Amino acid sequence: MSETGAPLSPRPPAQRNGCVTALMIVAGVILLLPGLCALLFVFAGVAKMASDDLQFVAACLLVACVGVAVIWWAIRRPGS
Repeated sequence: MSETGAPLSPRPPAQRNGCVTALMIVAGVILLLPGLCALLFVFAGVAKMASDDLQFVAACLLVACVGVAVIWWAIRRPGS
C-alpha cells in the first residue's frame, strides 16, 4: 500500500512538438498574405473604393488577424 504522508510526485510538463509549432507558424504566415494584399488594395485605391471592396478588404484583414493569433499561440502556448 502507500503511505498517507508521502507527497505525490508532480507530473513533468508536457513537451512541445517542434513540428506542430513550425506548421502553425507556417500556417500563420500564409494567413498573413491576404492582409498584405488588402493593404496593397487600400493604398493603391483609397479614393475610388466601393463598399464591396471595403468588405473584401475587411475580410482579408480579419484573416490576417487570425494569422497573427495563430503565430502568437504557436509561440506562447504552454509546454515550453
